[in-house]
Amino acid sequence: MTILAVTMNPSIDVQYPLDHLKLDDVNRVTTVRKTAGGKGLNVARVLHCLDHPLIATGVLGGFFGQYLSSQLEQDGIRGDFAQIDGETRSCIAILHDDGDQTEVLEKGPTLSADDAANFLQHYEALLKQVDLVTISGSLPGGLPVDFYAQMVALGHKAGVKVFLDASGAALEAALKADEKPDLIKPNDSELGALIGEEVDRKNLPQLAKQLAHPIFDGVSWVVVSLGAAGAFAKHNADYYQAAIPKINVVNPVGSGDSTLAGLAYATDKGESVEDTLRSAMTTGMLNTMEAKTGFVDKSKFDEYFTKVTVTKQ
Repeated sequence: MTILAVTMNPSIDVQYPLDHLKLDDVNRVTTVRKTAGGKGLNVARVLHCLDHPLIATGVLGGFFGQYLSSQLEQDGIRGDFAQIDGETRSCIAILHDDGDQTEVLEKGPTLSADDAANFLQHYEALLKQVDLVTISGSLPGGLPVDFYAQMVALGHKAGVKVFLDASGAALEAALKADEKPDLIKPNDSELGALIGEEVDRKNLPQLAKQLAHPIFDGVSWVVVSLGAAGAFAKHNADYYQAAIPKINVVNPVGSGDSTLAGLAYATDKGESVEDTLRSAMTTGMLNTMEAKTGFVDKSKFDEYFTKVTVTKQ
């Protein structure tokens, strides 16, 4: 059983830790961390930590694309990307002044119609090797707003489930298409934008009514993060609350991607609804307990899995 983790707009993620960020002045850093970044690559890394078979894909180009590919190879992650002429982007995070984070995010390459067609052909070939697809993050420039919807349809045509973690117009287009994603994972603001209402994630009865909105018809799973309180999920016609214990948070970045990895991991193994949610909460928690983004310590999985409580509403 193999999972295909898709990142259409990957990046080289650069972290600069500084005691203090001086504006309009020189800032010197002594340690720099560069990683193969992007939401789908965080998913891939967590699956790799869990020893689950996977293929990472998307589009790469230029020198930075080669560097990103070599980083994945170094980490032992199998990558199979379509090549483009544009240069893969870089994203800089400056960690400074006791917990502040300033980010400089490149937009990334603009893809041509040929690039889009070439990737879809590449994707169709990969679908023959996998059982489940995760699609994460933003669409690069040049791709039509319904590109993810096209990918969902191709996945279903190949008999493969497709989990979509996207936002804005790309998510809305996928929900309005004939073939719906099998799972979506909106946060409260994304959920509110989809249904045109304010969402209070502490009001679970109201949240259940909002997840019954017709826009989610045909989507098997809608999973909404409740932050430190866990998650609330709709699975077909049933609702579940997953509660997590209090933990020591080291780095919360990538916990949503790690949660998606847990959902995919458990689904691919054929776990029950309750255990799928437990796995998702466990991978999300384990990621926040590590300094590295998109990393979980597999040896702690069973311990924290048993601490998650899932109740049917």
